[in-house]
Amino acid sequence: MAVERSLLEINNLETGFRFGDIYHNAVDGVSLTLENNEILAIVGESGCGKSTLATSIMGLHDPKNTEIKGEVIYKDLNLLDLNEKLYNRIRGNDIGMIFQDPLGSLNPLMTIYRQISEALEYHSDLNEEQRKARVLELLNQVGIPRPEQIMKNYPHELSGGMRQRVVIAIALANKPPVIIADEPTTALDVTIQAQILDLMVDIQDETGSGIILITHDLGVVAETADRVAVMYAGQIVEEAPVEELFANPKHPYTRSLLNSIPHELEGEDDELHVIHGTVPSLQKLPRKGCRFAPRIPWIPEEAHEENPVLHEVSPNHKVRCTCWKDFHFEGEDK
Repeated sequence: MAVERSLLEINNLETGFRFGDIYHNAVDGVSLTLENNEILAIVGESGCGKSTLATSIMGLHDPKNTEIKGEVIYKDLNLLDLNEKLYNRIRGNDIGMIFQDPLGSLNPLMTIYRQISEALEYHSDLNEEQRKARVLELLNQVGIPRPEQIMKNYPHELSGGMRQRVVIAIALANKPPVIIADEPTTALDVTIQAQILDLMVDIQDETGSGIILITHDLGVVAETADRVAVMYAGQIVEEAPVEELFANPKHPYTRSLLNSIPHELEGEDDELHVIHGTVPSLQKLPRKGCRFAPRIPWIPEEAHEENPVLHEVSPNHKVRCTCWKDFHFEGEDK
């Protein structure tokens, strides 16, 4: 009896960028799955490799200066083995992407109608009249008022929230089973951010798509995700269902991120938790040991594994390294 595969499988993915004659991995040994009708959130600070993971899945990289190894399995195909012509059939049709900068990802010289219609023209056999009807349907679906007028406009004539809705409409145009949303609400105010998140959840409910949501905002994760993968310095350091991760975080990095979320301060002396140090640059990534160890120097060296791996600490809850067993915040009793 055949085993049913996940919608998308990522196996031991490595993405390295060339500096001189050496490739440095921005994504290092990542393995993840995405299921139908699931929102998988990938969280971490800037520079942890989240967006590189997304572009690796989409095949959006410079082959001259990028080296990708591993597998990205979709419909029994390893996408990394496809040539550019075959990959173009997948992009926009089977896998849609919502970029974090809508103004930068939209063509300033093309009307909104032309940009959405282009995706339909490339991947479908719809005629002009059918494409126009589909564009209107999409603009209505993403909550844009007066779609007949808006589709005649250019990107600079729309607000940031409206442009982001257009980018979502392009990603949805061909009803892709997989959607990657890379920081889709970063540049938006809180009200518009909430509307975009509600829209994404509604779309997932309606279409059954699997969504990879890339973000640094744990508040967004708590509201929308089903499962969470925490990424640090190119590696997944913790993975769990969203309720489990927030209720029972293990890895020091996950606990530090959660402790950094602003809460209601009770007194004048209350301060936000600050994570010491920064994410190491690619050229300074340690090849051995726990990559988060330099940011928690009060934890003894023997608490870390020499070559940290993911351990399943409870059903569907994985944590990298053993340092979580000895972790406590600086100044706290163990």
